[in-house]
Amino acid sequence: MVGILIVAHGAFGEALIHCASHVLGERPPQVLQLGVTMDDDPEAILPQAEELVKQLDQGQGVLVFGDILGATPCNVATRLLVPGRVEGISGVNLPMLIRALTYREEALASVTEKALSGGVAGVVHLNTDACNAVHRG
Repeated sequence: MVGILIVAHGAFGEALIHCASHVLGERPPQVLQLGVTMDDDPEAILPQAEELVKQLDQGQGVLVFGDILGATPCNVATRLLVPGRVEGISGVNLPMLIRALTYREEALASVTEKALSGGVAGVVHLNTDACNAVHRG
């Protein structure tokens, strides 16, 4: 199973995990988060992030989500990356996380692609046509 780490501002990561737990009916295993505050020194929290990756990696790798590209949490996440072993995605959202959790028994590369497609497909301009399409499906 691919481990999942969310590195995000404040309590956003925990909130995403809580919402995913609600959607899935239980808190998924091998999912952790690291909340970064404005007082945190990136150099000081990097070892904590590295330890979380070690805890999550059961041999199939870890997918690390960051929230905003270029912000401190995402910069920390970037320093965790090991191609093929620890992959990363910025712009984490709930559809992306649900998709990753749904497919996490697949290879890390596949989980990464599924998460990206879920994140993109989950962002839709809500209008009458979009709402009608959902109700037809």
